[in-house]
Amino acid sequence: MAHEAPVVKVELREKLGTTYARRLRKSGRLPATIYGKGSDPVSVSVDEREFVTHLTAGNHVIELDNGDGSPATVLVKDLQFGYLGDNLIHVDFARVDLKQVVTIKMTLDIVGQPANASAAGAVLEVPRPEIEIECMVKDIPESIRVDLSTVEDVFTIGDLELPDGVKAVLDPERHIAHVTIVAEADETEAIEDGEELTPEVISSSDDASSNDSGSDEGGDE
Repeated sequence: MAHEAPVVKVELREKLGTTYARRLRKSGRLPATIYGKGSDPVSVSVDEREFVTHLTAGNHVIELDNGDGSPATVLVKDLQFGYLGDNLIHVDFARVDLKQVVTIKMTLDIVGQPANASAAGAVLEVPRPEIEIECMVKDIPESIRVDLSTVEDVFTIGDLELPDGVKAVLDPERHIAHVTIVAEADETEAIEDGEELTPEVISSSDDASSNDSGSDEGGDE
């Protein structure tokens, strides 16, 4: 982590269920559950605005303080959104040790465009806007920057500059972003320039007739 994990105060949830969770959200608090090995899940709530602020800042590890003087170090395990996908309704935390090795997904900070992205018919595609990384909890980066302006047309996982102690899970040859040339663009340009597109001739009529007699021989392999 680039800096110390932020401390977020939590309150225990004594009443569970959809109705009480809805009331919490209306009051500005977010229902949450803390999971940990060897212990039962603990239902809590956090201040929604405070938590979202830390999450937006790239904090994946948080210290949860319930007032007992022993904050729990947790990793943001899962985020649940409403059916429209635009509002956070629940969060799951997992207790971790700072030296524990974890695998998490990180959204990439993608900037710039490849050199060939401005070519005629070029389309920039980003098949992997996020990747899985493996590292100790203490080494989880705030963000991973991808500068596409440093390549011509392809940026792979192997091109990433990862901090010490952090490694990508997928094969380094997998594409994060690439430029695809759309074939129809060439045809459109030809029409605009007044050129006539001549269809490709697969076979002439003479060739077709000469081959008819043997067309039933051999069959499909």
